[in-house]
Amino acid sequence: MDASPSPAAAPPTPGPPPAPGTAPAPGPRPAHDGPQPSGPQGAPGGRLPAPGPPAGHRGPFPPVFPPAPVPASRLRRIAGPAGVMAGILGAFAFVGSVDPNEPGHYPVCPLLRFTGIYCPGCGGLRSAHAVAHGDIAAAFGSNALAVIGYGIFAVLWVLWMVRAAAGKPTRIVLKPIHWWGIGAVLMIFTIVRNLPFGSALAP
Repeated sequence: MDASPSPAAAPPTPGPPPAPGTAPAPGPRPAHDGPQPSGPQGAPGGRLPAPGPPAGHRGPFPPVFPPAPVPASRLRRIAGPAGVMAGILGAFAFVGSVDPNEPGHYPVCPLLRFTGIYCPGCGGLRSAHAVAHGDIAAAFGSNALAVIGYGIFAVLWVLWMVRAAAGKPTRIVLKPIHWWGIGAVLMIFTIVRNLPFGSALAP
């Protein structure tokens, strides 16, 4: 038995023309055989999903920019210089209670022991002992350069403490010329205190 061919689909009948001044009616949407395109995270039609909290999130969103750091309190800012000064005072208290003028309390300078030459630090402990007891003249007689160093440190420490209390950083940068100058002063001091005319600088 022969199958008769199905009749062809009749073309759509055009509707009446639109009235003047009106937009034409939209035509039928074409059918798609395949699946609809999807955008990021499976959003239909390639559109980005609306922003919202992640799954399982409760509460407001975290801020886009982190909050400004809370400034440290004044007590915390001065903790550094106060700790350094506490260590220095502890060292002076120990040297002041254990007399370096008595033998056996501290090791002997190896340069003085084997060569008989005073190094720049010889007499430093005795000068610290004299400073701890308030005898500045004896401290200069033991090691004048060490006493000058104590004074420079005291000035720098006061500057550090004042700036730390005001919340300002303190930074001291020594250039190569400064190191060369310090080395030259130490060398001249060492040479002079070992010569006969510089015996006043010897401990």
